[in-house]
Amino acid sequence: MLDRTKFGTLTGWNRVWAVPAIHGEADRLARLHHQIARHFQPRDRLVYLGNYLGYGTGIRETLDELITFRREVMAVPGMMPQDIVFLRGAQEEMWQKLLQLQLALSPHEVLNWMMQRGVAETIAAYGVDPETGMTAARAGAAALTRWTTALRDVQRSYAGHGELMTQLRRAAVTEEGSILFVHAGLDPTRPLETQRDAFWWNPGGFAAIQEPFGGFRMVVRGFDPDGGGVMLGDHTMTLDAGCGDGGPLFSVCLDRDAAVVEQVEA
Repeated sequence: MLDRTKFGTLTGWNRVWAVPAIHGEADRLARLHHQIARHFQPRDRLVYLGNYLGYGTGIRETLDELITFRREVMAVPGMMPQDIVFLRGAQEEMWQKLLQLQLALSPHEVLNWMMQRGVAETIAAYGVDPETGMTAARAGAAALTRWTTALRDVQRSYAGHGELMTQLRRAAVTEEGSILFVHAGLDPTRPLETQRDAFWWNPGGFAAIQEPFGGFRMVVRGFDPDGGGVMLGDHTMTLDAGCGDGGPLFSVCLDRDAAVVEQVEA
């Protein structure tokens, strides 16, 4: 039995919609949501595959849109809170590490590394100058603690943002074990419960999957850091069409056989 505080489990479903990395492209997400809403059926489920933050110009607006659409979908008769799952992407993982940066051995180096990979845009989206973080990191643990606390408070000041970040799951599965949803990576040599950072930092392991992993018919991921584009294979599926890097936002709906029955793009 998977730990439900770390993994989402979809029950009572007929179809599942999967939404890949958004990267702050709020307008694309709103258009995609409009299309999904037109095709959404009773007993459909919804999984977001991470990377809501980073790079784009509408990062706060992206979280607002996620919260609003969740509320709309929850109004569909029969929907329960666990029927919509938000995965933690690499951007959200870095954000959580950022808020604990004072615990890092080399906070200045860690912050510089993260800022080059999308965190600077997220900090700025909340009205904070990223350079103030670099200054705090050089000033020591006390100054850095004050900075991260203030940053956390700023995010929480936006309705639902802090709550959404606490609901993120490492991965999601369908109750009968046919489909596994991950963010970017997977270590095919390890059980699902022990993957840890592989979900965010082991894309090569995902690419190495040549047979069903852990009994799952299909493993679906939402972000490819190598930018290989959408890939629909026999045992794996990558849905990242490059949203946030000039590409569209692409979503599919899968049936109980893990076959694509709907696809939309914005």
